[in-house]
Parts: sequence; C-alpha cells; structure tokens
Amino acid sequence: MNKIIFFFLFGICFNSFSQDYRIADLKIQGNKRLKASFVKKIASINAGDVLDSLVIEEDMKLLKRLPSISHAYYQVFPSGDNQYNVFYNIEENFTLIPSANIYTTDNDEFAYRLGLYEFNLFGRNIAIGGFYQKDIYDSYAFNFRAPFLFSRHWGLAVNYQDLTTQEPVFFDDTISNYKYNNESIEILGLFRLNFNNKFEFGINYFVEDYSYKFGATSPIVPRELNVHKWLVKSIYEYNNLDYFYQYVSGFRSIANLQYVTSMNAMLPDFFIGWNDFLYYKRVGERGNWANRVRLGLSTNDETPFAPFSVDNNLNIRGVGNTIDRGTGAIVLNTEYRYSLYDKNWFVLQVNAFIDAGTWRNPGGDFDDFTDMDNVKVYPGLGLRFIHKKIYNAIFRIDYGYGLTQDSSKGFVFGIGQYF
Repeated sequence: MNKIIFFFLFGICFNSFSQDYRIADLKIQGNKRLKASFVKKIASINAGDVLDSLVIEEDMKLLKRLPSISHAYYQVFPSGDNQYNVFYNIEENFTLIPSANIYTTDNDEFAYRLGLYEFNLFGRNIAIGGFYQKDIYDSYAFNFRAPFLFSRHWGLAVNYQDLTTQEPVFFDDTISNYKYNNESIEILGLFRLNFNNKFEFGINYFVEDYSYKFGATSPIVPRELNVHKWLVKSIYEYNNLDYFYQYVSGFRSIANLQYVTSMNAMLPDFFIGWNDFLYYKRVGERGNWANRVRLGLSTNDETPFAPFSVDNNLNIRGVGNTIDRGTGAIVLNTEYRYSLYDKNWFVLQVNAFIDAGTWRNPGGDFDDFTDMDNVKVYPGLGLRFIHKKIYNAIFRIDYGYGLTQDSSKGFVFGIGQYF
C-alpha cells in the first residue's frame, strides 16, 4: 500500500518532467459489464503518450460522470526505462433501473409513471428504455442515447413520445382545462469538444392536439386545436462537476435554444431559450450545498399556451401541478444536503431547501418579474434514500410550504435529486 501511495503522489509531479516519463500501457481493472475497450476509447491517454497526471485526473472526473460507474481512481507503477503502467480502477453501478413516480393530477386524482432503463447497453454506456404514464390518460415514451457511439467525440440520441395529460390554460384571469396530446420524434447529434464542453443539435417533429374539457371559454381561444410543428434545437453544456458517490462539487451551465415553427396561425412561430446555472460545494465530510438558477425567455406572444410553467415537478416544490404559465422565468433553487447515515451501499440524506421564482405574463413586460402576484417563495424539508451502487437510485420526498400570497403547500415525490 505504501508503494501505491508513493507512486500515486509521485505521479502528481510527472507533468513537470513530462519529457522523461511515458506510458507503457493503460490497464482497466474492476470492470465487469463495462467493456475495457470502451474505457480506453474515451480515455485521454494511450500507450506511448507523455505521462501527465492532470490529464489522468480529467479522465477520472469523466468516468465518474458516467451512469455505469459509481467511483473511479487510478494507480501508477514503473515498468522500466522511464515508462509506467497506468491502472484505471472501476467501481461499477448496477444500470438496469426500474423507475416509479407517484403524484396527483390537476383534478387530485392518482397518477403514476413506470419505466425501465438500461444505462450500459453492450457495456458501452448506451442508454435505452422507456416509460408508461397514467395521468388521467395513457402516455408512453422511448429513449435511446449513445454519447460515444461513433467516437470519443461523437454520438447520437433518438427520442419518441406520445404524452397525453389534462392541462390548465390561463386567460383573462380565468382557467380552462384541455386534454392535451403531444406526439413527437426527435433526433440529436451529440458532440463532445473536450472534457468540459459538449454540444447537442437536432430537430424534433411533433403534433400538438388540444381538446376542450371544462372551464372558462372565450371566442378567441379555440376549443379544438391540432397543430403540426417543427422544432430546431441546440444545447451547449459546460460541465466541471466532480463526483464522490452522492457528493457533488463544481460548476455546470446548460444553455438550451429552440426555434419552433407552426403550421397554424393560432400558434405562431417563436423562439425560446433558457440557461441553467448549477453550483455545488462540499461542506465538511457529510454536507453538500446545491444551487440552481434558471433564466429563460421566449417570444412574448399574448397566448394562453405560453411555454414556461409554474409546476411542482419542475421548479417550485409544493406549488402544485402547472398553476400558471409565462413567457419568461427566473427561478432559484438552493438546498443543503446532509448525510445522516452513510454506510456501505446505503445513504439516508436530509435536506432543507428554498425554491423561489417569478414569471413574465404572456404579452407582458419585464416589470412582471417584480410583480408580487408572480413571485413564489417556498421553503421546505426533504428526505433522500440513496443506493450507492445503483445508478440514480435516489428516492426523494420533499415538503414545500409557500410564503407568498395565494400560496399552497404539499409533498413532491420523485426519483433522483431534484437538480
């Protein structure tokens, strides 16, 4: 063990003397389902390369981000003639994951979503799966994502969904309820420029169908609407997060820009864009401070079908299911997570959070963001039950309590951290 520690620490200095030390071989250990050839494919080092500890550390961060890996570390051993063998040690996740979400519909009926996903298909970190949802109506979806399908830089994602829900539509200070169906097919190219920077770009063809159920009516709001649309999407992600099991530290930014064109004058073409800024900090041995800020704007049409919603499962815990819509959003989520129990494979984590946000009314102006009618502030408490060896096996329960006017309160259940 002392020998391993010596060469591990000594390896930190290799980049200072990189002209003298080279890699004899890269060896993969500890993997079972994950293919060693895949790890070597995405690694930044190869036999014959200059030995650079900073490059190896970046590989460790990349590996720990993969769904198939719960933890990774490296060792360096001499092989003679100023050459060294590098060992990448892998601790794998279980990656065939069922999912179950339980919640209530807009009319307080029981709703659920059941899914099954494999995140390490063929041992090459390919994710494939789908879900069935019962939210008054039946829905289903299929997803395929292979970020390293073609090379260590290029991949592909394909998504199909047929979602049907009951959605509130807001206009003239009244509410109407529609049966809403969205059937779509999406194809995305995935490009990883380097360790920190990734891009996604592609198209989505979808059909939206609105059918009036009950509530307020207006001559300018149709009771039936079927619209075919095309969506062009681009996503830029900067990711400098570092993982140690359930703990996260670092910064991440995700910018999403979309242009939607419609074949119906009732729903005009529009732009929409938002940016999520995420910052995580380890606090002591068991604490984790997590933050998310979302800034979003869309074309400011005065329409009851505005794209940004105020919703329990998206941005404000405890607020209810889709209680309002807008053409702009500013949202802050901050929470402190603390692991009460952390032994072997199981973690019991508690959290205290504050969710806050404000929205621009459809056709409104930027003053709407400071209008107290649009501001929501919800503090709360939560629990996390975490399995450290199963990818994303985090069952969460949160209770949010509103402080602003006309507030509500309630529980929110889900799989995975809220953000």
